[in-house]
Amino acid sequence: MCRLGGSTMAEFTGGDDYQADFDPKAYLRHYKFGEDTFGEDYLNFSLKHYCKTFTSGVVTGDTLIDIGSGPTIHQLLSACESFKEIIASDYTYRNHQELEKWLKNEPGAFDWTPVVKYVCEGKEAEKEAKLRKTIKQVLKCDVHKSNPMDPVILPPADCLVSSLCLEGACKDLTTYRIALKNISSLLKPGGHLVLSGVLGCSFYMVGPKRFSSLVLGEEFLREALSDTGFIIQEFEVLIRDDNTDDSCDFSGKFFILALGLQLA
Repeated sequence: MCRLGGSTMAEFTGGDDYQADFDPKAYLRHYKFGEDTFGEDYLNFSLKHYCKTFTSGVVTGDTLIDIGSGPTIHQLLSACESFKEIIASDYTYRNHQELEKWLKNEPGAFDWTPVVKYVCEGKEAEKEAKLRKTIKQVLKCDVHKSNPMDPVILPPADCLVSSLCLEGACKDLTTYRIALKNISSLLKPGGHLVLSGVLGCSFYMVGPKRFSSLVLGEEFLREALSDTGFIIQEFEVLIRDDNTDDSCDFSGKFFILALGLQLA
């Protein structure tokens, strides 16, 4: 989850809203990150593609940066086998606290066992220990800064991962393009971007709080990535077939693997 920043559109939730109202535990509970069966939902779709991407032997290196980690670790379970160091990041201090609690294996930390079991059944303890060892830092992230990790200056990474971040942080398509350019500054030329999120989504609920989302379409994403200097290697979409949950109005999910050759 990342910061919107100053917005002239009062209805679009910004950084202050996230700091005040985003409840990481409510988010994790509501979107079923702790359940044993996931079905054809966002988590199942994402985990399959993360596993495929990070076990291919192509997307590997020394350092991976996760942009807008939120309170989640599922996006990093497969990646921890392919990178020596992972840097997690988020805008809100509550999400930092939730991540740190899990990293330190403290009482009250969220139980990711069902998700870890799905990724590597029979080796859950080893996988969690590996990920805890590989995540070296949890940093403040603001995608609207030219250096999103300011004031920290990081060496360029081999891979960027970002899940459900930019659409929650950007009030319009122009802002999204700028944020995409900002995060790309953290990536080495020839490095990979793994981007996932939702299409056609204007809001999502966390407890009683409604958070805004920028409505994204496949054509825009392809154009924005190309204009930023990325070559799309994989673009997968899963259309939503269950509209019984009115807590989020997305029409589909996407997963993108892109190569950054001539980053803007």
